[in-house]
Amino acid sequence: MDDTTLDALGAGKYLLITSYRRNGTPVATPVWVVRDGAALGAWTPADSWKVKRIRNRADVLVGPCDLRGNPTGDQVPATAEICDPATTGRYRQLVARKYGLTGRLTLLGSRLRRGVDGTVGIRITLS
Repeated sequence: MDDTTLDALGAGKYLLITSYRRNGTPVATPVWVVRDGAALGAWTPADSWKVKRIRNRADVLVGPCDLRGNPTGDQVPATAEICDPATTGRYRQLVARKYGLTGRLTLLGSRLRRGVDGTVGIRITLS
């Protein structure tokens, strides 16, 4: 995949991640997105269904969307992986930088509610 697609997806405010249930049913979820070198990063609660689906099946579709998850462009195939605590911490910093006060308040609320280990990063590599 070319860098222009990666740049466009990383610059967007929301990314639609379509992961798959065990029976193959696609489930689309909007998330905040940050650029992580040659990949994209997302940050989410560790006990969310999307994390469980990605652990079972790493192939996903990603594309730009709005706050409600309505696609605003084409989806492209990608591979997702759940990150280690160090990468998750880096994604938290990138989210705070990109999303400003809203991002920092969301991160604080999450840390108070779930603790530091209550969230994970998702690294997305375009196919």
